[in-house]
Amino acid sequence: MMHFGFMSGWGMGFGWFGGLILMGLFIWLIVSISGHNTNHQDFQKESPMDILKRRYARGEINKEEFDRMTADLR
Repeated sequence: MMHFGFMSGWGMGFGWFGGLILMGLFIWLIVSISGHNTNHQDFQKESPMDILKRRYARGEINKEEFDRMTADLR
């Protein structure tokens, strides 16, 4: 079995450097997938009244709360 010294030296150096690159890519991928990449513009386009109607439709607030908050917004 032949052993080339220059290849093992290069391989070791690339090993830790390549590991750092792979770790960075892995972290970037996790951050991208984890919801950091949500579209915040959709929420900015909604008016407070739209948000209130959505919360009422989902049952998060009752009729009295909806009426009170609607009056507060007007």
